[in-house]
Amino acid sequence: MSAAGRQGFRNLEGQVAVVTGGARGVGELLARKLSARGAKVALVGLEEDGLKRVAARLHADSDQWYADVTDDTAMARVAQEVKARFGKVDIVVANAGVATGGPFEDSDPDAWRRVIEVNLIGGAVTARAFLPVLRESRGYFLQIASLAAIVPAPMMTAYCASKSGVEAFAHSLRSEVAHQGVRVGVGYLSWTDTDMVRGADRDEVMRELRQRLPWPANRTYPLGPAVDRLVAGIERRSAHVYAQWWLRGTQSVRGYLPAVIAAAGQREMRRFGPRLAGVRKGLVGAGGAADEQERTQRN
Repeated sequence: MSAAGRQGFRNLEGQVAVVTGGARGVGELLARKLSARGAKVALVGLEEDGLKRVAARLHADSDQWYADVTDDTAMARVAQEVKARFGKVDIVVANAGVATGGPFEDSDPDAWRRVIEVNLIGGAVTARAFLPVLRESRGYFLQIASLAAIVPAPMMTAYCASKSGVEAFAHSLRSEVAHQGVRVGVGYLSWTDTDMVRGADRDEVMRELRQRLPWPANRTYPLGPAVDRLVAGIERRSAHVYAQWWLRGTQSVRGYLPAVIAAAGQREMRRFGPRLAGVRKGLVGAGGAADEQERTQRN
């Protein structure tokens, strides 16, 4: 049955969707699935060649914009140009993100700060740039968060802080703009098979620590079903979208999780202590490498 035939679902045919971080991973597959449902897609990101490659494979009308989501001026320009190109904007997905891991004390300050900038500030900059056109269309803004917004895991201080921040930002924004007809959602993903997760797993300590998490958080989940759930959330304009079925249940126990994680984390840090100095610093995965290369070229 099509989305139009399901109660509460909106037909995406002819809708205009903006996806940041659209060159790979969640962003790429989300763009492909939205396009397959008839949406026109605007891709935004730093990987110019990757964006062109993705756009060339989309079913419906599409275009791409090379921009840093943390740049207010650039994103304001992108919002104006996307509207000029397609006539409107109905959906914006703030998906662009990077990650780094390892002990906070020994972390690379630039990489740590960049995670906050891209994930949190980038989401806010994206929302600010596109809110005027979303008001016009009474559209939908989906902020991609993570299980990391709910579970304060050790060795992931920057990522957890950024994803907790974007969750709070989106919840706050929802109440500000609801009377203007704009809907705001938060998308939660656990460990999903992307370049970012595969990049993190290349570090032996980080991989082993993740494998020691309790089920079902210790699994890597396939990308396709996770993105299907995000698309369904976009069709419903949902306030909360869970890319894995069990994530919804963590909301009811999240108040207990910091104490539980602190106790378990203390034990694991003792176990892995002698090996922590060898954890790789810097951003992980191909997307992280692209971000670091871009900043190096600019400087």
